[in-house]
Amino acid sequence: MKKIALLGATGSIGSNTVDVVTAYPELFQIISLTFHSNIEEGAALIERLSPQYVGVGSEEIREVLAKRFPKVTFGVGETGLVQAATLDAVDVVLTAVTGSVGLIPTMAAIEAGKDIALANKETLVMAGKWVMAAAAKHKVQLLPVDSEHSAIFQCLEGQQKNNLKELMITASGGSFRELTREDLKTVTLEQALQHPNWSMGKKITIDSSTMMNKGLEVIEAHWLFGVDYDRIKVVLHKESIVHSMIVLNDGAYLAQLGPSDMREPIQYALTYPERLPIKNEKEFDLTQIGQLNFEPMDFERFPMLALAFTVGKKGGAYPTVYNAANEIAATAFIDGKISYLQIEQFVQRAVEAYNETNEVTLAEVIVIDKQTRTVVERWIEEEGYL
Repeated sequence: MKKIALLGATGSIGSNTVDVVTAYPELFQIISLTFHSNIEEGAALIERLSPQYVGVGSEEIREVLAKRFPKVTFGVGETGLVQAATLDAVDVVLTAVTGSVGLIPTMAAIEAGKDIALANKETLVMAGKWVMAAAAKHKVQLLPVDSEHSAIFQCLEGQQKNNLKELMITASGGSFRELTREDLKTVTLEQALQHPNWSMGKKITIDSSTMMNKGLEVIEAHWLFGVDYDRIKVVLHKESIVHSMIVLNDGAYLAQLGPSDMREPIQYALTYPERLPIKNEKEFDLTQIGQLNFEPMDFERFPMLALAFTVGKKGGAYPTVYNAANEIAATAFIDGKISYLQIEQFVQRAVEAYNETNEVTLAEVIVIDKQTRTVVERWIEEEGYL
């Protein structure tokens, strides 16, 4: 029985994780879970899963649920996330929260000796150097849940590191992959949320359309697999059938293929190195798909991806600024405060305004993250189009 802490239980990854866990009740148990504000869905999960501990986003939610579930221990905010992730009974922490909020509980879990199933890109984008060092020090497994990184992880199984030539991350292109830069000036939120292949939360779907999500994945891959940015490639693959590839020194390409179903990488992270059948698996037949298409990535069309390589190579807190500015700007677009193309403008402006002269510490990175958010929020308040 593997006992799990699920951080971000009501999101897309969280919901898929619950499906995986409940499909194998003899193998998995969710001991603790967290959610931010979706009280109805959160309450339904508490009833269904009977966790020992639940972290929520506000004191008001805690008060309501504590009366309804007197046997459950509740926590609030960052403290709740950390406590959920570090319970003695927990074996593995699946971090499915979105954004920089995932960093501190993930680090706390590593320091407590918990294995990590990582679906929170921002943890490694912000603090890859420190997170990977902590995982090595405490001898914990850090297993990727993102479909692209899981694919690479699976392709690397059994390979000697010196045989690897490069990583090749596939990208669907998102909601606006057929549009020109000129077309993007008038796109709406409703259009942006129509992802052609995947069902994801609003923020991740917006990030997919700007290719910000792929930029975060590039930085995450650098840290997860210890590969220089010059050996990480991104290729446009509209079908989302090949989840990613590796290229070996002898020219061999190894690819991991499958349907657009997040349960597969989630389940593999929880069962590694074993494999179990996916219950109620999606229909998948390559003969029906017929053909797969790959195109070079257009960095002028997707400047956020180009910027990811720039900040990744600079290192330090540059990736933190890149991510923090985007979290604020993408949320502002979702909230109707700025236009679509202003997301890119505010992110580029924040990165250009940041100047790092000395090597930063993890504590300083966390401060820079907060400072960037404050600055970008002010810019949006002053210059947003509403």
